[in-house]
Amino acid sequence: MSTKETLFDTSEITVSMGPQHPSTHGVLQVKLKLDGERVLDAECVIGYLHRGVEKLGEAQTYGQFVPTLDRMDYIAAVSNCLGFCETIEKLLGVTAPPRAQYIRVIMTELNRITSHLLWLGTHALDIGAMTVFLYAFREREEILKIFENYCGARLTTHMFRIGGTQYEIYDGFQDQVRTFINDFPHKVDEYETLLTENRIWLERTRGVGVLSAKDAIDLGVTGPALRGSGVEWDIRKAKPYAAYADFQFDIPVGEHGDTYDRYMVRIQEMRQSARIISQGIEKIPDGPLMAKMSKIIKPPVGDIYHSIEAPKGELGYYIVSDGSTQAYRARVRPPSFVNLQALRKLVTGHMVADVVAIIGTLDIVLGEIDR
Repeated sequence: MSTKETLFDTSEITVSMGPQHPSTHGVLQVKLKLDGERVLDAECVIGYLHRGVEKLGEAQTYGQFVPTLDRMDYIAAVSNCLGFCETIEKLLGVTAPPRAQYIRVIMTELNRITSHLLWLGTHALDIGAMTVFLYAFREREEILKIFENYCGARLTTHMFRIGGTQYEIYDGFQDQVRTFINDFPHKVDEYETLLTENRIWLERTRGVGVLSAKDAIDLGVTGPALRGSGVEWDIRKAKPYAAYADFQFDIPVGEHGDTYDRYMVRIQEMRQSARIISQGIEKIPDGPLMAKMSKIIKPPVGDIYHSIEAPKGELGYYIVSDGSTQAYRARVRPPSFVNLQALRKLVTGHMVADVVAIIGTLDIVLGEIDR
């Protein structure tokens, strides 16, 4: 901790928040410059979890690299896998069969719900609401059971393969998902009963961390944080991938761009994900799970960028192929990393206690930021 005298004889203090702080959602260090308890400036220090994922993408074959990607945003492993598989499929000129695409959509939307539930529980816990954490993990557990029944894993799932999906849906899969989806909207109502009109929740989130639409676009913010600022941009609608063009769903947006709006956007996104899953589960087409392709993956020489709407925003992959079985260059565009740029603008002028709420509202995962 260091201090210096300011022009008006008050102390300006620099405080290090993290990297072991319980409310930073990972090993993130935030250097806060404070005037009393008011934040004058903030600097994020990252890199504590760096594992060289992009370099691994150049050292491993395309197929070997897929399970490595589960370890980036480990809360949304299914989305990480989907984005990369579709990128290589585009490079190969291959399209996954309709049955595989529907399974991909169902699993990815279930994963979006699990990601938002973990965010909701931890965000509420940071602000002081313990019960919501227990409620959110109750539903999250049911989805993880579906994942475990499908592929044997709960967190780092490695569900999909380049060209389709390896695993056929198990007996009772549709009934289990249908049961969950029919009940889930009532559970979201319970979360809203606890929080949406809660006086303390409103005081801690309304007008806190306001991000205008222009600033959000200028900073490259995507996902719920962008839509909370009123920008109706969702890659599932703007540039449909997988089988999303076959589904009816809405894009929730906020009006004020504050912490409360970002909360409401994610709550409504969970409802829309349930809507997508309920449509998909009733019309999974018959057919193969994998496209006809060589077992040795050697894309033609060239490069490609492809992105999907991950739970936290735009997750993109830029791959350069030299015609071999390994990428010449593998580059990831992680939403958490880009969205974190907005933290300095969001926290400046607020109190130290608000920093915790604002970090939570960005929904960052340091495994994805550091890679």
